[in-house]
Amino acid sequence: MARGLVLCSQTRTIAKLSFFLSYPKLWFKPHRHHRPCYGPHNIPSARVFCHCVNSQTLNLVDMAKYNEAFSRRMAMAGIKHHNSIALGVSGGPDSMALCVLAASWKTEGLYGVDNSGKFIDGLLAIIVDHGLRSESKDEASLVGNRVSEIGIRCKIVRCDWLNGKPKQGHLQESARDMRYKIFQDVCMQNQISVLLVAHHADDQAELFILRSSRDSGVLGLAGMAFTSQVFSSHTNFCNNDWKNHSVLLVRPLLDFSKEDMYKICQGSNRDWVEDPTNRSPLFARNRIRASLGNLLSGTFNSELQAVISACRRTRIYVDQICNSLIKQSITVMDQGYAVINLKTLNPSKIEDICLSKFITLVLQFVSQRQRPIRGSTSKLLLQYIRTIPCKGFEALVCCSVYCPLPSNAESFRTFSNVEEKHCFSDELEQIIANGRSYSNNNLVTDSSQAQFLDMRSQSVLDEARRLDVISESTYRNIISLQREEVSHFKSKTDEVASGCESKQGTEHIAAFLSEPLLPGQTCYFMNRFIISWKLSKEISSNWFRGEPLSLSYLQGDCHCCCVNEDEMVAKVRTMIDADWLYLAELTKWPHSDNFEATRLPLTGKITCLDYSRLSAKVALKSLKSIPVAARKSMPLLVDDHGRLLSIPSIGFKHCPCMKASTVFKPRVPLGGGHSSFL
Repeated sequence: MARGLVLCSQTRTIAKLSFFLSYPKLWFKPHRHHRPCYGPHNIPSARVFCHCVNSQTLNLVDMAKYNEAFSRRMAMAGIKHHNSIALGVSGGPDSMALCVLAASWKTEGLYGVDNSGKFIDGLLAIIVDHGLRSESKDEASLVGNRVSEIGIRCKIVRCDWLNGKPKQGHLQESARDMRYKIFQDVCMQNQISVLLVAHHADDQAELFILRSSRDSGVLGLAGMAFTSQVFSSHTNFCNNDWKNHSVLLVRPLLDFSKEDMYKICQGSNRDWVEDPTNRSPLFARNRIRASLGNLLSGTFNSELQAVISACRRTRIYVDQICNSLIKQSITVMDQGYAVINLKTLNPSKIEDICLSKFITLVLQFVSQRQRPIRGSTSKLLLQYIRTIPCKGFEALVCCSVYCPLPSNAESFRTFSNVEEKHCFSDELEQIIANGRSYSNNNLVTDSSQAQFLDMRSQSVLDEARRLDVISESTYRNIISLQREEVSHFKSKTDEVASGCESKQGTEHIAAFLSEPLLPGQTCYFMNRFIISWKLSKEISSNWFRGEPLSLSYLQGDCHCCCVNEDEMVAKVRTMIDADWLYLAELTKWPHSDNFEATRLPLTGKITCLDYSRLSAKVALKSLKSIPVAARKSMPLLVDDHGRLLSIPSIGFKHCPCMKASTVFKPRVPLGGGHSSFL
């Protein structure tokens, strides 16, 4: 037996099984009324591996019912049997149940096995070894073996904590972020567009209590999306076009309870692992889970789920309104900023909750964040739009280079011709289209169906009680859970605040690309601009159409010093005030009939001042049509000495031999991508 692994034999009846499931951290055969208590400092570090053997109880689990429900949810998501699917697997009862159902669903479609003949084709389980405990490698291997027995191919990935392992207070959040990054990377490497995770109805209940204790609005109380598009940090070349890879995150078990997870494992005779750290009261979800465990009677559970369902209907209605507003009133410019037509938007006719969500989506797009922006920025823009007159006005929303936004530039990975034949983004588009067609049949078309518009958490509960969605007893229990978690949250906030003061305001958009950009290379700047450049000896005679040309050297071969520069490189940065002032000064330089008379100091090499003067003149005309605020996020190229080489967005080039381009290709689309709260 590997060190730290504790095996439990599961041979009891259904009644005794339920007792075990309520306290899965027990690793000795428990007395029926025994309840061990683990404090925050004596939670065992080893995970408990539970073994399920054949008994009478296996015949009491209706697996057909679970398989049918799972198949129905997969159809709602738009997923077909032939689609390749990844599963996020920890080895717990939830993810093992997911493996069982996914394997059954795949084989039901008769899609076959892979070339090895051992595994179900089109299924991949991703197991993340967080490396936070000495036993984690052995545990991940054992989980991998158990999943392989189901017929699912496994990929075990160990976390690489480059900045050190996360501290206790941020452990769960950091582990989750790292886990989902690995999920996305593995999906991309294997050209998989769908990722299934095992969140269920009890997880939704925990999230409802957690968010209500933070005074979340009805949109937050709607919980986790059924499907949501998650965008990768990687961008690729596919079918002669730049494509941003995204994964459709699907939660097909949201209609299932925690008890269902155990029954599915039991009914399929599958083993699972229990992680004792999930019982630690240091983490908010664990505290709420323990409290809910004492309250989850049939009535309480069904009424709480009814409130969550009502919140989700409201979320669906608000999302529909926002999508319509975006299509009607937003124009996205090639320079990377958004223009809101306030007359078309007509804010006075829109509910606050819809307008607030609309603004959040616009800010998310401009900032290129995966998650929506909240706080003072959103409130400020909402107040601005509410107070200014709308007739004839437009609001410009652009990225500020002085705010903490993602700013890294990256080199692209390009596909070979063989890889290019199968582009998995096309498959995802079809899956999303299938899911939308199902969602369109379940639209919330009237605000009367959205019961909790513009309500905070307390108001939602009050209204739910008034509408008899929840009873007085359930209402009091939820309020009690909220207050208990609020007290924990306030003490934790005071504790963390002092330690975070020195860390604020430290991450801003970098002035330069971290590495020089060589001729022929392509980079992705600020999560939105594709930038490339190269040198060419061939010059077209149509550089400035409509401009009087007396520059004979602009035809034929270029004799500029740039072409002869063996190691010429460029750096990428955003535009500053000095750049357009430089363009203005450049247009004032005297015209030279003999451009060869103008040479660079020290080197004596010939420059193209006449060309750059004319290029600056044309660029300034384009620049005048771009608002000043938007100019500051425009990318440009400079040389090692900081000399301006090109501003591709407005067509400026210092040399006619230089070919530079900037294309606005945002990672996160306007609207945040596809999501469904069915």
